[in-house]
Amino acid sequence: MRKAPSLALLCIQALKLELLQGGNPVPDVYELPSELLDAVVARLPALALHNFQTHMPFKRCDDYESGGDDCLISGRKRARNDVLASSWKGLFKLRWPEHTNLVEPPPAEWRQLYWEKHLQDCVDEAAEAAMRPTFCGRIGSISVSGKYKILRYICHEEHTSCRQQCVCTELSFHLQTFGPYLRCLRLLNALCVTETCELLRTSRLQTLVLRWIRSEKHVEPLCKLLIQSRETLASLEFIHCKLSSSFISAICASLHGKDIHTSGIQRFCIKTSSIDMDPLAAPSAFISFLSSVRSLRSLHICDSHLDRHIARIVFSTLLDSSSDLSYLDLSENNVSGWLSTFSWRSVNGSLSSGKSLESLCKLNLRGNELDKYDAENLAHALLHMPVLESLDLSGNPIEDGGIRCVLKVPAFVVLKSTSAELHFSYMLVVRCRSLISYFTKNPNSLLADLNLENCELSCCGVIEFLDTLSTLEKTLKFLSVADNALGSEVAEAIISSLTVSIESLNISGIGLGPVGFVELGEKLVKGVKKLLSINISKNRGGVETGRFLSKLIPMAPKLVSVDASYNLMPPESLLMLCDALRSAKGDLKRLDMTGNSCISLEAGHSSSLLGEFQHSGEPIFLLPSSSASHVPYDDEP
Repeated sequence: MRKAPSLALLCIQALKLELLQGGNPVPDVYELPSELLDAVVARLPALALHNFQTHMPFKRCDDYESGGDDCLISGRKRARNDVLASSWKGLFKLRWPEHTNLVEPPPAEWRQLYWEKHLQDCVDEAAEAAMRPTFCGRIGSISVSGKYKILRYICHEEHTSCRQQCVCTELSFHLQTFGPYLRCLRLLNALCVTETCELLRTSRLQTLVLRWIRSEKHVEPLCKLLIQSRETLASLEFIHCKLSSSFISAICASLHGKDIHTSGIQRFCIKTSSIDMDPLAAPSAFISFLSSVRSLRSLHICDSHLDRHIARIVFSTLLDSSSDLSYLDLSENNVSGWLSTFSWRSVNGSLSSGKSLESLCKLNLRGNELDKYDAENLAHALLHMPVLESLDLSGNPIEDGGIRCVLKVPAFVVLKSTSAELHFSYMLVVRCRSLISYFTKNPNSLLADLNLENCELSCCGVIEFLDTLSTLEKTLKFLSVADNALGSEVAEAIISSLTVSIESLNISGIGLGPVGFVELGEKLVKGVKKLLSINISKNRGGVETGRFLSKLIPMAPKLVSVDASYNLMPPESLLMLCDALRSAKGDLKRLDMTGNSCISLEAGHSSSLLGEFQHSGEPIFLLPSSSASHVPYDDEP
């Protein structure tokens, strides 16, 4: 026989239904004994808990969430505040368990985080409905629940099932009720309409991500939303958009406004998009935005068909601006030649007094088709970036000339005499600015992260570069020369730089082979005290890879991460590494052995190995899966 519910449970159920209807509960309920009130709070779904908290008769904002929410005041009520925070945290983790380990805000932020994530789910579901060809209604009338089962989490099924006209089922209710909690939003073009602006009027957006903005019908409502959010918006991002000059002009004018210099935009980003801008007539609003928004800290125009003329305009504008820009990302465009006028400006003393270059900390020029002449021009620019810490040149065919910048020019001399003409030919060697000369002339530079991956470098150029770093005792936190055909001859220079100047090194896929690993092991005669991580993957070193690592690990006390994947290592290599780990006194956290198809372990042996070698409860070894253990790896193109 089913047990009858207790009187307390029936009272809690009645209170829950009253709160779900949005009514103001009897004030005396907030004065219930702690154990009863805690039991009520613990059983409330999100909407009921929100209404319960909204109608609290006590005021004390520093006791609860920032922003003017109702608060608790006495010591007993302060303890209830902790119960409320725990309830919001529990509701969040129940609904989004996959995000549990990704966020851990202060206790008072769980309510804010819950409704912000909830609204994003509502907007995503509404966008799917609005993109259907058959959709012809109002955005605010779109039903909420669908595949996301949203209503099940915020008001429980018994509430929606007993009311056919439940107000919670429409998008408008959610955006208007919980809009003040919305700080970050991803918005598809289908929802870029005037009605959405009205529904978001109570929000205080700080971050806005737009996708698939491609026509004027999307841009006009977007501009209204930007003007509406101008006081709070700090980050704006466009993904998969098609932006013409008129669109960019309207957007920048909305952010900045005529004769208004109070825009709070700190991050402006255009990714995987198309920019259609006349380089001879760049929008004045765009130029004004870049040059006048003093709050701008990060500018990204990536994979957006940016040509060298527009890149030059952007760079020149930033050069003359007064913003404290710290991050400039122009990656995945074709901007070869974009700095050709910079060296002329610096040589002729016409360099502006703008601060943007002086404050730049991170510069990303990955995949821009830059050659050695571009690298020479960049070397001029680097001299005007005194606090630059990170430079990414990966994926550019700068060759050795980009780091050594040694140009051999054929020259001919003809000497005439009365009897004959004497012809002489020789090679005129001209050394110009380069990364090597930059470090030589600026041994105390802050540049610490340098990515030269896949730059068509040769062994000779990299050896000269590494030897320069070792001679200067210049410490780099990160250096990558991966995916350059360097061969085994570079081994000695690698070891010299490891013992002196590099904390994290990526030499993946440089063609070391067994001979290269033998050379590395032979040259390693003293401790590598600075090394934190190393990537030696895809070098086909075989058993010699294991021998080198078994020697390196005990000599690198700070080493925490090793990537030795895809090196054709046999089972005996694993045994060598186990012996090295047992004798080492370091702090290694991760050793990647995936892709070494010759390593095969019995299930029991694998379990014992993973159990023996752990760091903070996690296995150190990352081993190949059994399904991939018999698949040969070939890194040849």
